[in-house]
Amino acid sequence: MELENLTKRYPGSPDPAVDSVNMEINAGELVVFVGPSGCGKSTTLKMINRLIEPTGGRIRIGGEDVTHMDPVKLRRKIGYAIQASGLFPHMTVAQNIALVPRMVGWPKARITSRVEEMLDLVGLDPGEFHGRYPRQLSGGQQQRVGVARALAADPPVLLMDEPFGAVDPITRDHLQDELIRLQHELHKTIVFVTHDFDEAIKLGDRIAVLRERSHIAQFDTPEAILTNPADDFVSGFVGAGAALKRLNLSRVRDVEITDYPTVTVDDPLQEIFNRLRSSGTNEILLLDRRGRPYKWLRRGDLMRAKGSLARAGTLVHDTVTRDATLRDALEAVLIDNAGRVVVTGRRGEYTGVVDMETLMNSVHELLEADRLDAMEHQHELEETRAEQTHHEQEGTAGAGGEAKA
Repeated sequence: MELENLTKRYPGSPDPAVDSVNMEINAGELVVFVGPSGCGKSTTLKMINRLIEPTGGRIRIGGEDVTHMDPVKLRRKIGYAIQASGLFPHMTVAQNIALVPRMVGWPKARITSRVEEMLDLVGLDPGEFHGRYPRQLSGGQQQRVGVARALAADPPVLLMDEPFGAVDPITRDHLQDELIRLQHELHKTIVFVTHDFDEAIKLGDRIAVLRERSHIAQFDTPEAILTNPADDFVSGFVGAGAALKRLNLSRVRDVEITDYPTVTVDDPLQEIFNRLRSSGTNEILLLDRRGRPYKWLRRGDLMRAKGSLARAGTLVHDTVTRDATLRDALEAVLIDNAGRVVVTGRRGEYTGVVDMETLMNSVHELLEADRLDAMEHQHELEETRAEQTHHEQEGTAGAGGEAKA
């Protein structure tokens, strides 16, 4: 995708809302626009699918200039997900997802199959959610359906305008992880707008930090922006604790995930007790009938169970997926008194555990890498300055010799 001198002027305003944006976005890349409120990031996004008509400039997608094509046809080729999902309340989940495929003339059988495929893709059971209405869904479930609808017609480009901004922090983390997983599977070209720099670091292959009128302050990888911000404006977005922010660049799948002794709610109490005794640990993880983490059980809990696990143990309150960042995992571990967090799969099933020691080792490795990078950068600066001083001295000596001659 190419944006060439993309500009938007509104009548009566002396300055453009968006001023000559030039940008190239690679196929399969997730690019995040981040900047202060009112800087023009959402306006720039909406010009790509012509929800807002550009005043000037060009938009090319796959080499094709789409600036003057029928905007309705253009939008059917571009997925669009917004804050609070934007689902039609009078339509079922299935009808919402089927909307664009039906408009572009897909046969009914293909649409039905695609709806089930999309629900499964975003981690919702087709049998359970197919006939529900948006009001019967949680905020997180609505956002998942919104993403499924945006992807239903298999568009090459997906635009996302602060899609997770209206949900609670825990749900937001899980939705971000889901988007990362989806992108690994689908390799769409995604342009994502947010005002949250931590979200930008977590999601973006590259980040465009925008000033007023969508002027690009820096357009680079998260690592480059964290370690070498272009100026004070970008540094203000990075803020304090850049090394800790880098925890958003590493995933749970990048560290050691250990197995843990588990039992299920259908196992007899004596078998659970025997499993705990033979495990060599002080606790065991109880899974529900779908293999999802349910409770942590300690020896004392089993002694007091008296034939029933209904009131025994401690509920598992927080989990992370393999696509969660190390920062997410560290926060979950710090909240948990026992210093570990359960890792789950796409349907919430148990896959392993990450503990505090593993995470702290990773933090120390990141800090050491940052320290070495800083030393190398400082060394390069000193060499550059020394070289400049040497050239200046040679120039002064040469000028002196010419003057003397």
